[in-house]
Amino acid sequence: MGNSQSPATNPCYVSAARSFTHAELDDLKSLFVSLAAQSQSDGRYVSPSVFQAFFGLHGPLGNRLFDLVTQNRKDQKLTFEDLVIAKGTYEKGSKDDIEEFIYRLLDVNSDGVVGRSDLEAVLAVMLDDISSQTNSEPAYGPHEDIIESFLNSATFSKTDEGCAESCMSFEDFRSWCSLLPSVRKSLGSLLMPSDSGRSGHQVPHLLHPENIDSSMIIVKREYAWLIGGALPQQELEEWNLLYHSAVHGLSFNTFLGNISNDEGPTVLIIKDKEGYIYGGYSSQPWERHSDFYGDMKSFLFQIFPKASIFKPTGANNNIQWCAVNFSSDSIPNGIGFGGRVNHFGLFLSASFDEGQTFPCTTFGSPCLSKINQIHPEVIECWSVIPKGPQGRQEARKGTILERFKEDRHMLNMVGLANSSE
Repeated sequence: MGNSQSPATNPCYVSAARSFTHAELDDLKSLFVSLAAQSQSDGRYVSPSVFQAFFGLHGPLGNRLFDLVTQNRKDQKLTFEDLVIAKGTYEKGSKDDIEEFIYRLLDVNSDGVVGRSDLEAVLAVMLDDISSQTNSEPAYGPHEDIIESFLNSATFSKTDEGCAESCMSFEDFRSWCSLLPSVRKSLGSLLMPSDSGRSGHQVPHLLHPENIDSSMIIVKREYAWLIGGALPQQELEEWNLLYHSAVHGLSFNTFLGNISNDEGPTVLIIKDKEGYIYGGYSSQPWERHSDFYGDMKSFLFQIFPKASIFKPTGANNNIQWCAVNFSSDSIPNGIGFGGRVNHFGLFLSASFDEGQTFPCTTFGSPCLSKINQIHPEVIECWSVIPKGPQGRQEARKGTILERFKEDRHMLNMVGLANSSE
């Protein structure tokens, strides 16, 4: 049964051990000895409670991971061989091995299929963990809405005899993870110590002016976690609110003025009058151009009623759009992402009270709202403050409009500088 073979003759252990260096195996042995001592097992095994406490796991997800690591023996005893075999597969295995392990992990009901109820239980545990992290942001209560958004992006195409609901196939799982990189990162790092800053668990510290009531802010910690899953580690330290339409007004010029001295990436997020929430991450500053610009680090996202990240597909380079005070219909004034002129993946006109969203090949994204023509209710823009002293270039002087004074034939026209409000 299980690991009844000695380590020297257990082929699974021998194979897994080869993927570790001697130093890594020594570290694993030291960890096991420490956890076994806490389990009061005379050094023979680790108990479920000690295992879950060390790795910061609880509930059905913690129980399921313990069962997988102990190869479903149900004896409540995790041996050193179990630990090496599990970490050898989960952390050192091929991409297919790792994703197969995670896919099996989602089956928290242990009925051989991954259904909607399994995902709901897993997401509840993950979001509880995100909310419980020490922070100064207020608690936002239950996670029903964000869980529903995550579930709405999943596909359940598999039918199993005797199963009351359609199930998630392995390919469905892979597609879901590609839309929700934060979920994939988090599920892929559960066997790291909970205090190690493990991948997929970081949430940016959300900074905003004191005069803005936190209840007005769209971006909750869960939303920042979702968006942050597509960002590098150094961009998950602090996000600073630069613009909020309820405070600063629906004004393109005010928006440009507020972000003008910020040289780094930004997150633009919109809640429209249909109740949909979506936006885009721009890796480049918002600067006046007569054509598309930007790089492949930018992406679009949906938050509600469906949660998804849409990264560039490479189909074209129409990443970012920022047109200010142009008089040509072929260069619409406003900001946007993807698609083509007048058929953007996401676009806010210079009036800031209307825009559009269409399916676009730039990001492989659908229409982000209920309809193509959007009417924003709230617009926010957050600066992403990279970690480290070199994270920001020195801000340039002056607003964007001031830096465009070389276009005298446009900016000297009476009232033109304010025509975008």
